Amino acid sequence: QVQLVQSGGGLVQAGGSLGVSCEASGRTFDLYAMAWFRQSPGKELEFVSMISWNDDFTYYADSVKGRFTISRDNAKNTMYLQMNNLKPEDTAVYYCAGGRALVTYPSTYDNWGQGTQVTVSS
Repeated sequence: QVQLVQSGGGLVQAGGSLGVSCEASGRTFDLYAMAWFRQSPGKELEFVSMISWNDDFTYYADSVKGRFTISRDNAKNTMYLQMNNLKPEDTAVYYCAGGRALVTYPSTYDNWGQGTQVTVSS
């Protein structure tokens, strides 16, 4: 069993920055791949970014590339998403996810955080 607990997020004006964190506990050695997804009201879950366990691979959705940075600190079992130059369309509930494969499909991830609201005002 793996538990993922999120923190961070909040409200910011367009052009501002926010960060979200995801701390893993339990059988963390099962988490080869970690990822961030987001969901806006009325929309499907959307892939944002992913990172491998040893930090040698990262990948971003085109919509956030150049503005968001994913990272992890294995000593703290924590993954981060730093979001800069935020836009109103980034408003969503952000979820961290952990699994065994580096893919962009949410159904392949077995472990999920509780979700964190990020709101960007115009």
